[in-house]
Amino acid sequence: MTPESNQPGVSRETQRRSVGGMRFPGGASDGAQTETTASEGIGWSPVVQEGRKTTDALHSDAAQLPRPDRRRIMTVANQKGGVGKTTSTVNLAAALAVQGLNVLVVDLDPQGNASTALGVEHQSGVPSVYELLLGNVGVSDVAARSAQSERLDCVPATIDLAGAEVELVTMVAREARLREALTPEVLDELDYDYVLIDCPPSLGLLTVNALVAAHEVVIPIQCEYYALEGLGQLLNNIELVQSHLNPNLGISTVLLTMYDGRTKLAEQVTAEVRGYFGERALRTVIPRSVKISEAPGYGQTILGYDPGSRGSMSYLDAAREIAERGTERETA
Repeated sequence: MTPESNQPGVSRETQRRSVGGMRFPGGASDGAQTETTASEGIGWSPVVQEGRKTTDALHSDAAQLPRPDRRRIMTVANQKGGVGKTTSTVNLAAALAVQGLNVLVVDLDPQGNASTALGVEHQSGVPSVYELLLGNVGVSDVAARSAQSERLDCVPATIDLAGAEVELVTMVAREARLREALTPEVLDELDYDYVLIDCPPSLGLLTVNALVAAHEVVIPIQCEYYALEGLGQLLNNIELVQSHLNPNLGISTVLLTMYDGRTKLAEQVTAEVRGYFGERALRTVIPRSVKISEAPGYGQTILGYDPGSRGSMSYLDAAREIAERGTERETA
């Protein structure tokens, strides 16, 4: 069944528009992926509205994951665009949620792509992460429930965030504004198990705020020639944050994305990453999939758009692997 069949008489386009120093072997929009095979699973795409099935219902048979001993705040970062940061953030969050965990996504990218994928309103004027950084509102005031899951909330990003870095420059403790908003007391009250922070494709003040607020860094790496270029700069920045601002920060997870098993290049990049990062690189890899890149156009994650696809199953496996690792991690 195709997405069009979910809404008789409504075209696919109408549905789409309705949703507001290191040597390594050698983007497009973040997370863009292409199809590997002609068919990827059942292809059923629920539309989020009254009377429709939700992602939780579609994955009701998914194994429940244990709650972590302490809340895990994870920043998904890579200054290179097109490696799957936003795609991985929203799909890992959805996968954790459908497996019984309470998750908050903080969209720290002015493009607001994570907000779009989670079906959360983020037009100018909507209370957002911009006001949160300025200290005008609290998390409970801006966190919106995603239509993907009753366990998944999102702090949206609006276009106002584009000017936030300029405004933050003159503020006291400008690098810790997000950490001050995500206090343990606030997050305890809201009962989140995981907080995932989606970063912009840069190493600016917004990304530094995300690193200062987090316990762990998740680095998505595209299985292509240029994907590892500049990674040394990211690792250096993480070390600087560890040394001066957040000694509890560590790289816990490296996720290989856009993996095409038909090519030797993907195998070479995978071997290089695993050789350098060791156990921090997940066993699960995310395949190339046109379904994954289509899903945000319908305000959905891949788990809602095509729950039986290889992409959906891969993110479920990756989320399970992350959860099973608990809070144990190596430092960068």
